[in-house]
Parts: sequence; C-alpha cells; structure tokens
Amino acid sequence: MLIDEVIEFLGSVPPFQFLDGDALKSIAQNISMDFYPKGLVILKQNDPASEHLRIIKKGGVKVFMESESGEEIVIDYRGEGDTFGFLSLIGKDKVRASIMAVDDTICYLLDKEHAVKLMNTYPVFTEYFLKSHLTKYIDRTYSEMHNKSMFFGGSDRILFTSRVADIAIKDIVAVHEDATIQEAAHVMAYHKVSSLVIYDSNNFPVGIVTDRDLREKVVAKGRNVSDPVKNIMSLPLIRVDANDYCFEAVLKMIKHNIHHVLVVRDGILRGVITNHDLMLLQGTSPLSFAKDIENQHSLDGLAPLSDKLNRIIGLLLKEGAKASNITKIISELNDRLVKKVLEIAEKKYGAPPVPYCWIAYGSEGRKEQTFKTDQDNAIIYADPATPEQAEAAKRYFAEFSVFVRDGLVKCGFPPCEANFMASNPQWCQPLSVWKKYFLNWITMPNPEALLKSLILFDFRGLYGTLGLAAELREYLIRNLKDQNLFLAMMASVIMKNRPPLGFFKSFVVEKDGDHKDELNLKIRGIGPLVDIIRFFALESGVHETSSLERLQAMKETHPIVIELGEEIEQAFEFITLLRIHHQLDQMEKKEPLDNFINPSMLSNLEKKSLKESFQLILKIQDAITELYKAGMVAG
Repeated sequence: MLIDEVIEFLGSVPPFQFLDGDALKSIAQNISMDFYPKGLVILKQNDPASEHLRIIKKGGVKVFMESESGEEIVIDYRGEGDTFGFLSLIGKDKVRASIMAVDDTICYLLDKEHAVKLMNTYPVFTEYFLKSHLTKYIDRTYSEMHNKSMFFGGSDRILFTSRVADIAIKDIVAVHEDATIQEAAHVMAYHKVSSLVIYDSNNFPVGIVTDRDLREKVVAKGRNVSDPVKNIMSLPLIRVDANDYCFEAVLKMIKHNIHHVLVVRDGILRGVITNHDLMLLQGTSPLSFAKDIENQHSLDGLAPLSDKLNRIIGLLLKEGAKASNITKIISELNDRLVKKVLEIAEKKYGAPPVPYCWIAYGSEGRKEQTFKTDQDNAIIYADPATPEQAEAAKRYFAEFSVFVRDGLVKCGFPPCEANFMASNPQWCQPLSVWKKYFLNWITMPNPEALLKSLILFDFRGLYGTLGLAAELREYLIRNLKDQNLFLAMMASVIMKNRPPLGFFKSFVVEKDGDHKDELNLKIRGIGPLVDIIRFFALESGVHETSSLERLQAMKETHPIVIELGEEIEQAFEFITLLRIHHQLDQMEKKEPLDNFINPSMLSNLEKKSLKESFQLILKIQDAITELYKAGMVAG
C-alpha cells in the first residue's frame, strides 16, 4: 500500500483534511486495508466494541438498527470518504448499530490507539465525529426507539413507531346479518363497544355497524328496530394489516371518512381499531384536523384551518417523521379540504347535469404536497347525450369551477400562474375530449405536447365519479404502449434538467441575484427525480401516480429500479425532508417560502448526502440518454 496514495486520499475527505501533513503521514504509516463483499455485515448491533475506525475508500455501507420486534430501521448510507465505527470505538462496551456493505467495499482501518490519539490532539477531529455521527444520527434514533411511550404531549411520533396490532381491540364483537337492529344494539351495549362486525351465513365478515349508524340510520330516520341489521351496515369494509403502522389507519379513516377500521393478520380478521383508540394514542393532530374540516359547512369556516395544517407539519417534522409519511398525511388532509369545498359548491349549484370527476395533478396528484402549493386541478365529465345536455354541462361547470377556484384561494391554495385549473375551459372537458388530448400529445409529441404530458399525466381522481379518471388512466396506459418516439422525446426533455453538480463534484449555485450562492431544491433536486420516476412508470404501464408508490410497483420489473430503487427512494426522502425543513424554518421566521438553500449552511454529512443524491440522478439520466439516444431529437 503506497503511503503517498493514502495521504492524498485522506487529505481530500473530512475530518482528515483538517489535519497537518505530519499527522496524515503518521496515519498513513499505521493504517491497514480490508475488503468486504456486498451483503457482508461488517459490524453487528450489540456485538463487542470495534477496535478500528474504518474509512471507506471504495464502495458503500448501510447503517441500521433493529428494534426489539426485529424491525430494521435504516439510519444512514455512507460512501467513499465516509467513516464508520466511531461510536463503537469510543463507547467501549458494544456496537450501537449494524453496518452492512451494500457494494463490494474497500476500507482503510485505523486502530483504536491512533484514533484516540488523534482525538486527544486535534479538537476539530473529535468535533466532527461528535456532530456528524453521534448527535445527528445514532443518538437521536437510539433514543427514539427506546422511548416510544414518552411521546411529546400527545404528539404524532407514536403514529410512526407503533403497529396497529399494539392498540387494536383483540376480541371481535359480532352478530349474523339476520339479527335485528335491536338485537345488534343490545350486543353493543352489553359489550360496551362502538362497533359491531356483521357476518354472513358462511361466517365471513360482510359489513360493520357503528354507533353513528344507529344514530343516523335508525334513530334520526325512525327506522323499525325489527329490521335486519344488514340493512344499516356500512360497506365496503376498510381493512389494515396488523403489522401496518398506525398512521396507515389514520390515512384510511381520513380518506374514507370513517371511524372504525378492521384489522387483519394473515388474511384473518383479528380486531377493530377506532378513531378513539388513535386519539388516545396521539392526542389531537391529523384526525382532529380532519374532524374540524368535516364540521365546517362554509368557506368562511374552512379558511382558518390552513394555519393549523401548517402547525401539524411542524410537529411531524420535530418528531422525526419520514418525508414520505408527512406528505401522505398532508395530502390526505388537503384532499379532505378540497372535497369539502366541492361539497359546498354542489350544495350551492345543485346536482350537475352529467356525472363528473375532479382530478388533481402536479404534486397534489402525486400526493407529495407539503406546505400549500398552487392549484393544479381539472374536471372530466361524462360525455353528454344531447346538444342541450352538452350546453347545460358547459354552463354549470363554468360557474361551478370558478366558485371552487376562489374557494380554494380563500383556503390558502393560490391559483396556478399557468392557469392549469378547472376554471380554464381547456381543462374542463368531457371524457372523449380528454382522450383526444392525450392521444394527440402521444402521437404528435411537439414541445407543447410534452410539457402538458409532464404536468397532466400525474393526474388522479379526487372527488366525484372516480371511474371517469380510472377509464382515462387505462386509455393512457394502453396508448403509450410501444410509443418509443414519444418516450424518446420525453427523455430528451427531462434529461435537460441536470442536478447542480459541477465536474469536480462541487455544487453549482446561482452567481448573482436574490438567490446568489444558493440552489433550487425543488427544480434541480426533486424535479429530476420526479421526472425520472414518472418516465419509468409511463414506460412500464404503471397506474400509480405517487413517486414512491411508482417505485414500489416497479421494484421487481424495471431493470434500473431493481438495481437502484432503494437509492432512488433514499435520495427522494432526503431531498424532500431537506426542503420541508428549510420551508418550516422560513415559516417560523415569517419569511416568504421558497426552495432555495445555501449549501454552505449544510453540515458536512448533509452536503455529502446531497452530492450523492445528485450523483445518483446524473448516473440514471446518463443511462436513460444512452438507452434512448437514437430517438432523442431536439424539441
């Protein structure tokens, strides 16, 4: 091993780059090298303490911990120039986290004696490790895992760490469908439960009756209590798996406007989880916010709720929730708010002349909203049967969509500057017109068509007759098949948005203007990732619109996702979380929200992670370019 080669390498990575020449030479003379094949667990949690500090020369490792239930919690990924084993080295008693090679990996090994000597001699050396490894990653995660019950004043942390099975009612209270309403009510009263599972003659669960059903369907309507209970049971049954995290149950309750969810394990009904269980578990935030929305019947009542939603984001962030979990919760709550505005509009204008579906696209369509974003919506309505019905639909939706647009503005959703909204007649059309739009964009992919495709192909049905959106999605997938010219031209467009990383792996920032020395995390970071994932999904005929759900759908079929899917997901989570933290900080300082960060303000590890995310994007963009270069023509 050449000493000069070791000195040159260490002199380029923190914290060794802060040491003088003599110190580097001393390290190089006392360092060894080892090779770890992909998949090898180099250090195992709770094993005896490591005797070496390892510096990654080539390859990469995953840092993870296992909870008492055997759940793997990934803390970090580290690559060339990063170190591991520090905590084990100074902790002396045991290894705190497992380290596994995710690629064939070569490491330099610095023994404990020399590592401790460096820490005693060079304060900057010690400070780096304490800040980067101890405070930022391990300590916080370790504390999180061992203090699940000590949640922050009824906060949301417990939502993301507790399984449904931990709190679900274990004993199923049920009756058969031929029981009377009165008999069912007696069973509920006797067992002191708020819900009752209804079984058919084959002992298969076919419905659920809740105390709300008894109030609204029996008492309020004067129904005969001798009627069969099956006449008032709720369908369809909404289920969660016992191993799901509780936040998944919250999402389903919010989405379906229900208060009880069945719990299954291995396909067998095991219990019921209620909104009361979750409210006791987590206090009031997301579920109470959904309830607040449901209780409003006017735009004036809805408008003040926006600020409360932003506070929920702050709480979730401070309690360590993953970016994808935050965006799922917020998207569901935003959906609920939009649906309420639509209900208010329907009450004002009456039933529409034809069935319709309100669709969302952009970040809302992908369920990736954080703080309030521009409106990105449209209307698909059923093809009118007569010219008179067509004219009536045109008049109705023209007024209806403007009312909804203005109502959403009042609730904190600014209008889209490019006018991609249902209030624009171009984006309020019958299903047949939408099909023509999509077909024309695919078969005649000029620059304008490609731009509209990038925006509108992320659509999802949000309210109304959702079958209209599902039919349009099927039509899109069917007509994309074998459209290599369209895909090549789309690849050409999205490959132009390269991450801001220079030739020598330095950040490329704005040279002047209001954002001098900053880079745009949304346009140059999240944007390329979203574009890549969307491109793969359209190429593969995937129906999902959420970026992470698209990755999940392709994890066993798309060659690049099979190889790099986990890294793509990690990059997406990291950049999204960085962006949310930045905007929350601006909000707390009462500054206008933007997507620009100054890389010099990031920690060394954050810089490293961001650079690695950008390098990953560049690697995938180059692979796409190579695959489609024959058809890539300038738009």
